[in-house]
Amino acid sequence: MLRVLAAAGLAVNAEVHARLADKYDSVTESISQGTLFRLEAALAALAALLVLVWRSRLADLFALAVSLGGLALLLVYRYIDVGVLGPFPDMYEPLWFTDKTVTVIAQAVSALMALILLAWRGRGVRRGPRESWERG
Repeated sequence: MLRVLAAAGLAVNAEVHARLADKYDSVTESISQGTLFRLEAALAALAALLVLVWRSRLADLFALAVSLGGLALLLVYRYIDVGVLGPFPDMYEPLWFTDKTVTVIAQAVSALMALILLAWRGRGVRRGPRESWERG
């Protein structure tokens, strides 16, 4: 269930970024914001697929990185006018709208699920049958 929720949050993130990308092509420096949205959509889609198909710590870490990274950038560019950073455009957008709210929720859910998966996997110390019986 955790993997399904993580993948669902990542899929929503991917869909919203892919759908909005063309609207942000005009926000550009060397790289357009639309291109960055397409990159986010591709990474989120890949993370969703990996977290479902490849049950590993690496897949869970990738899902967490994509979710937290996207969430952090969204919140930074919502509340702080960073300006142009090298090849990246000024992406400051001090508004909340439905797609942004949905994306924040989706990224937060997928990050939380990936974090739980990692914590759960970290506790999974393998014991032999005798050790498990002795420890109760």
